[in-house]
Amino acid sequence: MATVTYDKATRIYPGGDKPAVDQLDITIEDGEFLVLVGPSGCGKSTSLRMLAGLEDVNAGAIRIGDRDVTHLPPKDRDIAMVFQNYALYPHMTVADNMGFALKIAGVPKAEIRQKVEDAARILDLTEYLGRKPKALSGGQRQRVAMGRAIVREPQVFLMDEPLSNLDAKLRVQTRTQIAGLQRRLGITTVYVTHDQVEAMTMGDRVAVLKDGLLQQVDSPRNMYDRPANLFVAGFIGSPAMNLVEVPITDGGVEFGNSVVPVSREALSAAAGKGDRTVTVGVRPEHFDVVGQSGQSGQGTGDASPALTKDASAGLAVTVNVVEELGADGYVYGTAEVGGERKDLVVRVNGRNVPEKGSTLRVVPRPGELHVFSTSSGERLSD
Repeated sequence: MATVTYDKATRIYPGGDKPAVDQLDITIEDGEFLVLVGPSGCGKSTSLRMLAGLEDVNAGAIRIGDRDVTHLPPKDRDIAMVFQNYALYPHMTVADNMGFALKIAGVPKAEIRQKVEDAARILDLTEYLGRKPKALSGGQRQRVAMGRAIVREPQVFLMDEPLSNLDAKLRVQTRTQIAGLQRRLGITTVYVTHDQVEAMTMGDRVAVLKDGLLQQVDSPRNMYDRPANLFVAGFIGSPAMNLVEVPITDGGVEFGNSVVPVSREALSAAAGKGDRTVTVGVRPEHFDVVGQSGQSGQGTGDASPALTKDASAGLAVTVNVVEELGADGYVYGTAEVGGERKDLVVRVNGRNVPEKGSTLRVVPRPGELHVFSTSSGERLSD
């Protein structure tokens, strides 16, 4: 096994004036599962292909362990890649597909058979070894592609959106299998996805990219609790964090008819940038419902005890849509903040949800507030 190091690695495509990947600096520990995530065109697949040797590195370096592999051909890097489209040979059986790379490398047949059988057992593919890919489901084909990578016993696994061709239920099931398999094998893994739910549930650490630039690399929990900037705050989390520009006032920020306390350090940092407003981030689950109106006898579940006598407290959110997910419900509504209509998402008890067209009054929990500079987007709160 080995560490992987991107040392200010940069890729500029021919004819382009802006790097697709701009001075990427990440060290991936031995046995770690790192997920590269970001919107389309952010440079995540290019970063993976640079590590695989499928894209040139125009500046900086890439190391696997102590070896500088920046200019080595793919076959000499001791990596195995799992692609989005499986890339199986249709005329070969599952066993032949899984063992093909070993056959090309001149490994004895008995050893190939043993390694293929061992990998098939791990992936629950033993009964399919004699079948052709066309006789398999999408999930089974993806497991065959993983088996082909496993039998090579590489130093690093590279996975480029391997679940995007699967249906929703199979995607959840397969991502659990991949994460469990990686932990059992202990092979350093770099995994690319555009799906932030995959990133948060699979990775030991997550690296968020935007326009070729690394925004933040951290554990999923730390990234959720302390996003480094507005982009990460809006990208990580489902539903996304509510981001609202609000005026600064004495001791805090104005949120509707309430003043929500904000740390003095955050307010001083904003003032130092000349900002008269800050952008406040609130997760849907971090709103308290303090009042409601326009409903036919329905409450707001666990928020009900927090209802205030002051019907004007908090921010008035008009309920447009309610998503009922069983244990939870998500209210999608609009509110007037600073003279503008803003879309907000509020989580409520799924057993007792408000009606469409009703009004909720909400306040963010002070300890769960994220404060960002409106001008630079960087995090100001602790």
